[in-house]
Amino acid sequence: MIQFERVSKRYPNGREALTNVSFFVDRGELVFITGRSGAGKSTLLKLIALLERPTRGTVTVNGRSTGVLKTRHIPAFRRHIGVVFQDHKLLADRPVFDNVALPLVVAGAPLKEIDKRVRAALDQVGLLGKERLAPMELSVGEQQRVGIARAIVGKPPLIVADEPTGNLDPDLALEVMRLFKRFSEVGVTVLVATHDLHLVREFGSRELTLASGQLTGGAADPLPSLVASR
Repeated sequence: MIQFERVSKRYPNGREALTNVSFFVDRGELVFITGRSGAGKSTLLKLIALLERPTRGTVTVNGRSTGVLKTRHIPAFRRHIGVVFQDHKLLADRPVFDNVALPLVVAGAPLKEIDKRVRAALDQVGLLGKERLAPMELSVGEQQRVGIARAIVGKPPLIVADEPTGNLDPDLALEVMRLFKRFSEVGVTVLVATHDLHLVREFGSRELTLASGQLTGGAADPLPSLVASR
């Protein structure tokens, strides 16, 4: 599903955020990306979502190398990835329904399909019935769940989440992580960047640890196994 082969990323200011990173993530895995602030977690997720391109090496997502993907093909590529941000990035002047529907509207989905999918996504995150509320009428935890509903409304095979529990108390953080776990159990690949190691240990999933842009633990063989899938 995701393969990094000797990937490095250097920004225009000269900072090298990732250096020679290699790993493989199988379809349906829940994987945590851990490390201190500035370790390269966000950059790694941006490379997967094609918000950035690698300086060196190859990033392959669902069989496609992001480094050679033409610009005109990027919007279609991103429709297969759900992205969850720490600060929600919700439209304050639009109701919950419109926020969740945004990816489908951009993709030109029929109105009937949009209505069906938005309600299904809100149901999955426990917010059905609140679609007409404004984001500011919701709690912080509910706002984060709206962001998750928006990420899953297009039924993407891959979700990347950048510090999705950073602003939540421990109980709400656990609730959000349980949602991601549930998605992985039905075949969605989920990568979560977090510094909350207690939360990571709670789920016992694979952990990729970054330090100063280098992978220090948890990387499987960068080539997918030829043994029968589990």
